[in-house]
Amino acid sequence: MYGQDIEWVTVVLTHPKPSNDDWIGVFSPARFNASTCYYETADSMQQVPYICTAPIKYAFANYSNPGYAKTGKSTLKLQIINQRADFSFALFSGGLSNPKLVAYSNFISFANPKAPLYPRLALGKSWNEMTVTWTSGYNINEATPVVSWGVIGERAMLSPAGTRTFHQNSMCDSPARTVGWRDPGFIHTSFLNNLWPNTKYFYKMGHKLANGTYIWSKKKYSFTSPPYPGQESLQRVVIFGDLGKAERDGSNEYMDYQPGSLNTTDQLIKDINNIDAVFHIGDIVYSNGYISQWDQFTSQVEPIASVVPYMVASGNHERDVPGSGSFYDGNDSGGECGVPAETTFYVPAENRAKFWYSADYGMFRFCVADTEHDWREGSEQHAFIEKCLASVDRKNQPWLIFAAHRVLGYSSDYYYALAGSFAEPEGRESLQKLWQKYKVDIAFYGHVHNYERSCPVYEEQCVNSEKSHYSGTVNGTIHVVVGGAGAHLSKFSEINTTWSLYKDLDHGFVKMTAFNQSSLLFEYKKSRDGKVYDSFTISRDYKDVLACVHDGCEPTLF
Repeated sequence: MYGQDIEWVTVVLTHPKPSNDDWIGVFSPARFNASTCYYETADSMQQVPYICTAPIKYAFANYSNPGYAKTGKSTLKLQIINQRADFSFALFSGGLSNPKLVAYSNFISFANPKAPLYPRLALGKSWNEMTVTWTSGYNINEATPVVSWGVIGERAMLSPAGTRTFHQNSMCDSPARTVGWRDPGFIHTSFLNNLWPNTKYFYKMGHKLANGTYIWSKKKYSFTSPPYPGQESLQRVVIFGDLGKAERDGSNEYMDYQPGSLNTTDQLIKDINNIDAVFHIGDIVYSNGYISQWDQFTSQVEPIASVVPYMVASGNHERDVPGSGSFYDGNDSGGECGVPAETTFYVPAENRAKFWYSADYGMFRFCVADTEHDWREGSEQHAFIEKCLASVDRKNQPWLIFAAHRVLGYSSDYYYALAGSFAEPEGRESLQKLWQKYKVDIAFYGHVHNYERSCPVYEEQCVNSEKSHYSGTVNGTIHVVVGGAGAHLSKFSEINTTWSLYKDLDHGFVKMTAFNQSSLLFEYKKSRDGKVYDSFTISRDYKDVLACVHDGCEPTLF
């Protein structure tokens, strides 16, 4: 195949004894052992089809031909992406739970399986830094990773990149440590420093071989550098949780329950010229121990992440494994215990194994928490959250945003209602005084797969009667659940929560537009059509941030 990263392959199959249970598996590396189809216990979150060395994805033979069971003939068009190895296609009978190999194809591969692919930008630790992360098949003993970058009309600069990877014994449990394992290749990150604010830069990723030649990415990419903290310019940030991935060819994957993923992705791609940064707050890929799906996700979001900083947070599907130090004891990560997430994406955390960090973007300050580690009073993370909130200069960065995966504030989801707290236990108890003291504008959460917006609230009481426009004193925080980006939806409780202003059981995302230091527009958009279904504005002066409110007053001498 001539392409570097994506190809559509036509698979023609003929079976003398066809059945509607027949299916095609896509395998990479191409060689696999189908003598036994191994499967694990229910505790490993294994789903059918039971595994013959873990196909990357699968499709039923009758997907494109409903009459396959009669004719024994079908043609499938399948999309494959460069994953650093060759591919084969195998036909199985016996359905998903008892597969028996019927036939397999010849092996095919990309022109350069090791090519640098899937760039993803992220904000650095300083305002004038952008990081570029990508995946390749080149270890440092084969080639030196570099980024060529600069502005139009000037000589391009070369910046070195670091190289990381992870191994099967880095995984904490099954299936990531067993049947779901696949070599992730090498992850490279380069730090582009001393950027001019609001300037368009072009870049491409490459590898310098031992003979002095370079292997470059398929094209040049571009980004606009961040504004100076406090700079007044039009600044537009998208935020959501629980996106996941889906296959454009209609095929299926393991743990395949993110029906809205492509709609959300496509709406962001369509609007990418009007987006400056993206925050994906947890449950990133839903790979759940099937490592090949990290490639599939980075390919899916490449048109977004290669253009604007794509900031991520840790969720239960990235981190949680029993006995691994996670705050929760489930195995929602399928044994990954945070390792692929921490390696595949860069975040400006002091310790990427502790996935909390602050990020400045112009007039915004984001304090991103990690709900899979302890956030309660006295914890290391609680101290970080207070420092992040307390250290911002609200005159220059008036828009203070808290973000976390699990709902630490307010949600009318049926699960939280059954728990009786409408939030993660001990969430509000440990953090609401910080939100109030430092006058957090909006707190965002994922985890719950729907959309909900609260009034400005403190201690379960609305402190402002407005619904669509807020001005004056910041006397409470607006809490927003925006976990409906892609995964299957989660229904609301029938209990009428007085602090809830808007609910939507659909897939969508939020866009915030800061016009200046006193005017902010909030919009909730549905993924199906990109239209606005909920919105509000905030207008205020600096004195409104300084104003004394309950549990948010600075001490006075008299």
